[in-house]
Amino acid sequence: MFKRNTLSLGGAALCGTLLLSGCANQMSQRSEHEERVERKLLDHSLQIDVGEPKVLELPQRRVRIHEQKTFEVTEFEVTRRYDRYTPYQPWRELYEIPAGLVAVVAGVGANVVNVFALGNLPDSVTKDWISYGVAGLNPFMNVQSHGRAQQNLAGIDEVQRDKRVEYSSLPWSERPVQVTAGKLTHELSTDRNGVLRLNLLDSPFSEQDLNHVGKLLIRVEDAQDDVHTDSSLAISGNLRNKLLEAHTLIYDDLEDDEVSQWVHRVKRLSELGLEEEASELEQSLIELTRNDPELQSEFLKSLTKNAGRLVADPGAN
Repeated sequence: MFKRNTLSLGGAALCGTLLLSGCANQMSQRSEHEERVERKLLDHSLQIDVGEPKVLELPQRRVRIHEQKTFEVTEFEVTRRYDRYTPYQPWRELYEIPAGLVAVVAGVGANVVNVFALGNLPDSVTKDWISYGVAGLNPFMNVQSHGRAQQNLAGIDEVQRDKRVEYSSLPWSERPVQVTAGKLTHELSTDRNGVLRLNLLDSPFSEQDLNHVGKLLIRVEDAQDDVHTDSSLAISGNLRNKLLEAHTLIYDDLEDDEVSQWVHRVKRLSELGLEEEASELEQSLIELTRNDPELQSEFLKSLTKNAGRLVADPGAN
């Protein structure tokens, strides 16, 4: 008696376990396709173009800096395959079993009709109805449901499509540059076009005695890839002799000077061969006298007469 009850309980437990766990209804695999690109850095270098001539004869110079990289580019086509299934939920059998019975009957009937229709009925009627019905009648399996489908990654296939070498040359845009003049090192920066604008008459060089500095050492570095390069730009002795006087002519107080002294400054800068600086000072003085037309007119006439400079009258327009 005890053994009979034990067997009955064991059988009921087994059936209950099967009923609760059930079987997942396997569905057709799904695939995803995508392209993947790998870029491997082969070479990284920095290039400094200090321009010509290599010896500074004028206080201003534009130094161009570029970053060059070489990549190995590999393109892959990637296919991911997923196993799809409908997870088992026991309570769904309450309506799937009756619906499965109807579907089996309808599928059998459709196959009979298909005999007389010479096989012209679609598979969705003759085969799919029966498949749906069988799954519905199975108490341990739900019918396929795309809305409830779950998936597991079954595998990944990669196929190499292309492999090539690519080169890039980009400006060292808004990046730091170290410029060493004598014992002092200055931290400067390029503009967005990768141009470093050096001006020995401007800060920080104007605050330093360059009379015994024979050259500028220029260094750029990318700490991330441990890449750096150096270049140098010599300063002529002739230019070094002009810098102190030129700085005084440009930066000493202007407002307390007479017109004749203004004209002397512009003329003297031009005589030193610093034409760009002379033009900049000239424009600054014209702007300074903008609110005093008589003073401005006097300055312009004196520039023409005493310095031999051709200056357009800003009031002519």
